[in-house]
Amino acid sequence: MLQAQLGYAADRSGNGVAYARLTTLAGERLVRAAFHVRRFAGLDGREVAYGALTAVANMLAERGIDRVTFLLPDAQLVADRSEHRPVPPPIEFPYIRLGCALNRLKSCAVVLGEDRDLTQRALAEVELHTAA
Repeated sequence: MLQAQLGYAADRSGNGVAYARLTTLAGERLVRAAFHVRRFAGLDGREVAYGALTAVANMLAERGIDRVTFLLPDAQLVADRSEHRPVPPPIEFPYIRLGCALNRLKSCAVVLGEDRDLTQRALAEVELHTAA
């Protein structure tokens, strides 16, 4: 089972980047996935979390990795997935897309976990592109 710790960010236009620290018994490596989301006021960046996790899950599935525990800092997304609770209308389709991406994996879990270094890396990259 692979552990994927995520850090992510997106600009106001919805262009984002996710970094994932992949950890197995054999060691660690860092991967990057670009994504785009539609931004919505009042969601506190939840749409960014959905886009980031979807992008990383799809990338791992395409690489043949099918057993993953995802750790990410968005408690609402973790609760949405674990409690199967209704989501606000603007993120209903992102919720469905995420479900499809996770269904590509044989086994997965989405749990709460934060890596400030990965998040800062993603924020720095997004800010660099915004400034350019």
